[in-house]
Amino acid sequence: MKRIGIDVGGTNTDAVLIDGDKVISTIKFPTTADVMHGVVNAINKVMADQPTDAKPVDAVMIGTTHFTNAVVERSRLERVAAIRIAMPAGASLPPMVDWPEELRDEVNPLSFMVEGGHEYDGRPLVPLDKNAIREAAKKIRDAGITSVGITALFSPLTTECEDEAAEIVRSIIPDVRVTCSNTLGRIGLLERENVTLLNAALQGLGQRTVDSFGKALVEAGISAPFYLTQNDGTVVLAEVAAANPVYSFASGPTNSMRGAAFLTGLKEAMVIDVGGTTSDVGCLINGFPREANNVVEVGGVRTLFRMPDLLPFALGGGTIINTETGQVGPRSVGYRITEKALVFGGDVLTATDIAVAAGLVEIGDRDRVKHLDQSFVQTTLKRINTMVEDNVDRMKTSAENVNVIAVGGGAFLIPEKIKGVSEVLNVEHAGIANALGAAMAQVSGEVDQVFSGLSREEALAAAEKMARDRAIEAGAAPDSIDLLDTEDIPIAYLPGDARRVRVKVVGNITL
Repeated sequence: MKRIGIDVGGTNTDAVLIDGDKVISTIKFPTTADVMHGVVNAINKVMADQPTDAKPVDAVMIGTTHFTNAVVERSRLERVAAIRIAMPAGASLPPMVDWPEELRDEVNPLSFMVEGGHEYDGRPLVPLDKNAIREAAKKIRDAGITSVGITALFSPLTTECEDEAAEIVRSIIPDVRVTCSNTLGRIGLLERENVTLLNAALQGLGQRTVDSFGKALVEAGISAPFYLTQNDGTVVLAEVAAANPVYSFASGPTNSMRGAAFLTGLKEAMVIDVGGTTSDVGCLINGFPREANNVVEVGGVRTLFRMPDLLPFALGGGTIINTETGQVGPRSVGYRITEKALVFGGDVLTATDIAVAAGLVEIGDRDRVKHLDQSFVQTTLKRINTMVEDNVDRMKTSAENVNVIAVGGGAFLIPEKIKGVSEVLNVEHAGIANALGAAMAQVSGEVDQVFSGLSREEALAAAEKMARDRAIEAGAAPDSIDLLDTEDIPIAYLPGDARRVRVKVVGNITL
């Protein structure tokens, strides 16, 4: 299968063309202000040497930071309506109460608190106030809002209230985009509501981004279906991704981790992805990124949903080194490294300059850093090594030595020997591991839900069927789907043999 993988990062845009497991061509260049123009250029460059009679591309996989950046920058977000079905129990804290003020002002929510929801054991708290939902929908329509987030108390146990509310809202606002919290989050009401409203605020940008990528592919002469990468190391059809943009948060590092697994053949290892501005440390479990099982903040908003367990730290190729104190970072020249770093004729000392002066890599003009004192260079390298060792140690779950795979454009900054690490692996194409991870990604389906009134076997079977259906909807070939991971935890305080079941399946894309 012939695929193009593209990863649009804050510093560089990477692209790769693969045929099966064979890498045909690669390209890395600074990310442009016009991202779509950069995507067209990336495709044209990796396809430049292809003969005219070569077989066409089967699929294009794109990883983007658009959605994370929109939250961090407080821009390009649309106004949303929040419907919380939790009265009278959930009245003390209004929606978005813990959001940063400037982000809440940008989204400018229209909030409604409605009677309904369920108890922790699945019993109705009070009947759903359908008239209140209808009145809320009319006010949302009159305000011109087209994106709604619906959150009901304990909806991961039963989706009844959210489903009914969504149906009522759609009957009054036919073109509305509805995000139901049970499709994204877990038990915690505020964190689940937060990710629901983030998703609702990003859906307009998601559709515009997908449309723009589609036009860019047409401009590049590509007619193949395209997918967006997700934060679990898989991809989904672009239209599905547009409806759930929050699943693209942190997809860049997970692409790199999947690329690292592809390049080394290892399924259990730690991965350090060194970019131009930051590095991310993560763990591969069965070939996929380890998932965080705690609250993760996105742009200052507390969320609890599927996110990779990553530890970012301020070390990258463009990290600025203080010439007087030798302090490493945290500031970086980022995508301007090719004009600011000493080896490229600039006037800012960066981590890349230190690596070139130490003979770790050949980039730019080495003569431009020959004036650096070698004792200063070695001292700075020791500081960098200490940063790496400390962050690897923080991510380890046991005292045993582990393998570490170094990837990313700044992988040369990772030392050959690290305390607590049995081997540091540097592999060919490590610099474009993120694009490779996108290109060879599979499609996943996942369920993380509480089941009650079913035996353990019935709950597992029901969850697996739901996961398979979601994978097929996301673009997986039905006959290629395999069970990747499953776990269930009995919940003693709930009746009906209740248990939390998490099932994940993966499959190849449909041709």
